[in-house]
Amino acid sequence: MLIFNGSVFMPSVLTFVGIPGLELVQCWIGIPFCIMYLSAVIGNSLILVIIRHENSLHKPMYIFLAMLGVTDIALSTCILPKMLSIFWFNLPDISFEACLLQMWLIHSFQAIESGVLLAMALDRYVAICDPLRHATIFSQQLLTYIGVGVTLRAAILATPCLVLIKCRLKLYRTTVISHSYCEHMAIVKLATEDIRVNKIYGLFVAFTILGFDIIFITLSYIQIFITVFKLPQKEARFKAFNTCIAHICVFLQFYLLAFFSFFTHRFGSHIPPYVHILLSNLYLLVPPFLNPIVYGVKTKQIRDRVLKIFFSPPNLDH
Repeated sequence: MLIFNGSVFMPSVLTFVGIPGLELVQCWIGIPFCIMYLSAVIGNSLILVIIRHENSLHKPMYIFLAMLGVTDIALSTCILPKMLSIFWFNLPDISFEACLLQMWLIHSFQAIESGVLLAMALDRYVAICDPLRHATIFSQQLLTYIGVGVTLRAAILATPCLVLIKCRLKLYRTTVISHSYCEHMAIVKLATEDIRVNKIYGLFVAFTILGFDIIFITLSYIQIFITVFKLPQKEARFKAFNTCIAHICVFLQFYLLAFFSFFTHRFGSHIPPYVHILLSNLYLLVPPFLNPIVYGVKTKQIRDRVLKIFFSPPNLDH
């Protein structure tokens, strides 16, 4: 490893701080994080199994929910095992290449989740505003294209972040990351070179994905609400709106946490660092934890199936 004026040239290993300012208690913070992670994996896996084996749930709405479940499991698994190794086992080191891979995976899965939420909003828009054409429009072929499209969009937009760091940033002031996972700006800020291109591209990706998706999700729901309120029967209005409640809850928790995390990092210079890090961690952990709970409670078909699995009496017939 070559050293120039105190800087590190292309470090092979980076070291996490964990949660700056809370190092003495982060072993306890790891307990609720671990519970959230296990709940997310179990809850989303249960929903995937139910959708897989229940033929009546092989519809676009539930297929998108299955995509969301897979993404949530992958996203939380990218961050939690390493984070808990920092909190509980004092293993803060990670290779530079592994850190870049973790960064790419995290940002890719975030983008995939946003794309799936957009697809779910469009599905509800067509189902409510043009129900006669819903089955024709959302064919199996289109669902495949959407799945491939949101995955490729995420991977393609996240890859230049990795390339810009690897190819443009050679000298680093320190190898210590004041974070508990490999986040784009947390790595970029370690460099001694001009990081404006990296920062600008990071903002471009955030606004391209989140901004684009939020705009179209909002427009979809404005049109949905207009259509629902025009329905003549009160019961029909309630039924149509009820099919959207779960998605609205998931949509709000994902994007509100994203905005809180984004704005505290960019404009909250007076906020303690541990608040920034905790918000970032919660942004990645809360949606995978809450999504199966929201859909399990608000979706009758899934709720009934879960109740049947856990509370139906055993079959004693021989």
